[in-house]
Amino acid sequence: MKKFVLLAAIAAVAACSKPATAPEAEASTAAVESAPVAENIAADGKSSVGKFKITSSDGEIAFEEDKVDGTYVTTSDGNPAETGKWVQKSSGVFCYTKDEKVPVEKCNEEKVENGVWTTKGADGKVSTVERLPS
Repeated sequence: MKKFVLLAAIAAVAACSKPATAPEAEASTAAVESAPVAENIAADGKSSVGKFKITSSDGEIAFEEDKVDGTYVTTSDGNPAETGKWVQKSSGVFCYTKDEKVPVEKCNEEKVENGVWTTKGADGKVSTVERLPS
C-alpha cells in the first residue's frame, strides 16, 4: 500500500511540473524577440526621421525635425513653436501629440501625388511637405 501512495505522489508531482522546452524552440523564440523593428516609413518612402519644411495652404512656413526618439520640434521664424511626440502609423498616417497639459493625439493623412507630398489634418487643411537635407 505504501508503494501505491508513493507512486501516486510522484505521478501527481510529475503532472504539475512544466515539460522542458526543446533547445530549438528556445532559439526560435529568442530570434523572434530580438528581430529588428521595421523603420518608420513616411509618405515619400524614406525614414520618418528627419527635417522637413511644411508650407500651409495659406502660405505659412514652419520647419519640423522628427527625431529618432519619437519627439519633434517645430520652429517658425527661427523660434521653437511647438514640441511633442510623433508616430508614423503607416506611410499614409502621421500622428503627433503636442506637449500640452492635456495631450491629445492628432493624425494627418499623407500622400505623394505627382511628386508633391501633402499632409491633411483632421480639420481638412492641406499643407505641402518637403524633406530637407540633414
